[in-house]
Amino acid sequence: MTARSRAFLKSAAALALVAGLSACGGGGGERGGLFGGFFQSNREPPLESFGPEEIYKRAEFELETQDIDDAVRLFSEVERLYPYSEWAKRALIMQAFAYHADRDYENSRASAQRFLDFYPADDDAPYAQYLLAISYYDQIDQVGRDQGLTFQALQSLRTVIERYPDSEYAKSSILKFDLAFDHLAGKEMEIGRYYLKRGHYSAAINRFRVVVEEFQTTTHTAEALHRLVESYLSLGLTDEAQTAGAILGFNYQSSGFYQDSFNLLQGRGLEPEAAGSGWLQDIYRQVIRGQWL
Repeated sequence: MTARSRAFLKSAAALALVAGLSACGGGGGERGGLFGGFFQSNREPPLESFGPEEIYKRAEFELETQDIDDAVRLFSEVERLYPYSEWAKRALIMQAFAYHADRDYENSRASAQRFLDFYPADDDAPYAQYLLAISYYDQIDQVGRDQGLTFQALQSLRTVIERYPDSEYAKSSILKFDLAFDHLAGKEMEIGRYYLKRGHYSAAINRFRVVVEEFQTTTHTAEALHRLVESYLSLGLTDEAQTAGAILGFNYQSSGFYQDSFNLLQGRGLEPEAAGSGWLQDIYRQVIRGQWL
């Protein structure tokens, strides 16, 4: 959110109360003020009789006092009644913010996307894109093994990073991108361990391979290599186990996973070293020897 938007939020309560007292003398409903009891009483003037700034300020006041439903309704009314005004533009980005604060991520995304569609060059466009991205990101832990939202979060966060690299949201997006990426690797590990414990070694290897090949920069790579040593030894594929151990030792020698793999190999009379051929041998050649061709 821009400094301009944050300033509106901070001043909302005072501005709304001043406007309410001057316009209505404190009358009209339990809460009093400009829109006191508007949604509960027919005695209030129709909303159409107020200007866009007045409605917007009241919406900010409702947001400040945590009455998010009324805030969203009022922001929406600014859009409906004054669709081409500056206040309508501000109200739209604040709708997206209010929905996100209420954890209504679907509507937050919809409002943010509308803002981007209508005002792609506006100063608040980076914030709209950021809101869209974190509306996916904040749902990552709610989706179980369905990683669709995680991929969408990664795509949206990358858009913030690439399209608005100098914005105040780029740094936060980079951090969240790395965490979401790590989350995907963690899910692959979770499934791989599930297969490994049940003796489905080939299925487990497929999952650990994904981590080693596609998620090398995450925190899960060392464990993935160790689990490959376990899986390949269980299948009697010693060359692959040794090569996985060699990569693990080269990159993560201080890791407890390397010591565990070393002990497993030593128990079979084997050493961590590049042996045989296959996809792990390719990684060993590329990453350790620097031979990419």
